[in-house]
Amino acid sequence: MLEGLLIGLETAFSLQNLMMVIGGCLIGTFIGMLPGLGPMSIIAIMIPVAISLGDASAALILLAGVYYGAIFGGSTSSILLNAPGVAGTVATSFDGYPMAKQGKAGKALTIAAIASFSGGTIGAILLMVFAPALSSVALLFHSAEYFALMVVGLSAIAAFAGTGQVAKALMMTTLGLIMATVGEGALFNLPRFTMGIMDLQSGFGFVTLAMAMFALPEAVFLILNPTKADDEGGGDIKDLRITRTEARAIAPVIGRQSLQGFFIGVLPGAGATIASFLGYAVERNIAPKEEQEQFGKGSIKGLAAPESANNAACTGSFVPLLTLGIPGSGTTAILLGALIALNVTPGPRLMIDEPQVFWAVIMSMFIGNLVLLILNLPLIPYIARILSVPRNYLIPFILFFTLMGAYIGQNNATELLLLVGFGVCATALKFANYPLAPLLIGFILGGMLEDNFSRSMQLYDGIGFIWERPMTLGLLVIAVILVLLPGYRSWRKRATFVADGD
Repeated sequence: MLEGLLIGLETAFSLQNLMMVIGGCLIGTFIGMLPGLGPMSIIAIMIPVAISLGDASAALILLAGVYYGAIFGGSTSSILLNAPGVAGTVATSFDGYPMAKQGKAGKALTIAAIASFSGGTIGAILLMVFAPALSSVALLFHSAEYFALMVVGLSAIAAFAGTGQVAKALMMTTLGLIMATVGEGALFNLPRFTMGIMDLQSGFGFVTLAMAMFALPEAVFLILNPTKADDEGGGDIKDLRITRTEARAIAPVIGRQSLQGFFIGVLPGAGATIASFLGYAVERNIAPKEEQEQFGKGSIKGLAAPESANNAACTGSFVPLLTLGIPGSGTTAILLGALIALNVTPGPRLMIDEPQVFWAVIMSMFIGNLVLLILNLPLIPYIARILSVPRNYLIPFILFFTLMGAYIGQNNATELLLLVGFGVCATALKFANYPLAPLLIGFILGGMLEDNFSRSMQLYDGIGFIWERPMTLGLLVIAVILVLLPGYRSWRKRATFVADGD
């Protein structure tokens, strides 16, 4: 472990990777401030650039920097304009925007920057401590357990659904699994469902699908839903200081929510959005009554809680990605696809076979969080001006990089047709309020699910591995519980409501 850590330090502090950290943080921060463009869209656009680097550690460091940079930067538009740049910073606007309207925008941005830095740094420390332990446990897993793990990851898909959208999320996951069957199968190297199109023999391109699901619909929505000019302004953003009393008040909040956010991020299917809302809810519930009344009106605790939680969750989501090969969030599902495209297999062997990738990514998180703090504090008055970029410049920029990325990814024009076709379908699904992240996760996990299931079937000459291996059976039982739990909660809530009505 120590040898791998030293290799990771040397790799992370190489000139190329330092530039990747700084570049990723800058791109994520600036684009993350644009309302409507989340980290999934940004990373989908950046994947072709990362893959072109050819170095897996540099590519993942760049994309990771973009990821937590987008979450970090999204708080700026939440606070100044009440327009969250990403879903994970929606809770930030609950108290950040009221503070800005009270003329405390500088203080709010400072608290957000410090809380984000602390959450990301504590998360990186926890990642160093827990990732190797989880990796050691994961070495006990065979094909049967990996198959069951994939099922657990898919069953936790309800976390990506809004209220009453569990059925829609399951439908989208199933659609993603179906799309993963196009091309050569894992058991027999014969093309399936290609309709005689040679370009589909290797299946749908991940880059094409990712950008069609996220970047293209965002461009369409920017055209159809133009944002009105906000003349209210963000208040005075020159005073960035916080008092000692305020620092003492938010310190325990940051500590609690960094821990909670990290462990929520570790859960497959959870993410920064869930962590931020839970962090806000927990701190409001445990606050004294007089402080509870301030939540939603400019509470510094209400601002620090979601900012700590969402950045810690971003780091936590790398635990299942790096040690088990399971995406902990929709964004890490895209990162998983990028790793596979770079011929790096995440999982229990990653720390042993590719220590320069594993440890370099973790070390880069410390550097990235420091870079983000240095960038955000002095440049707050200036970076906020990016919010005034006219949409007639922004939309062509997104469309250009989306089309170029799809073409470069497979180097054939068929990908452009698939991009447009999938993009139109994704836009229609988004209008119908269907979550798109489950589809991509189903597509990403579908190939690995089929591969491990086929291998287990061959080893055990049937499906006997399900009950012959206790760990496999236990994981599948957990998957069933995760599928049934949302329905049970909804039924119990309705039953309680009816009882109270009587």
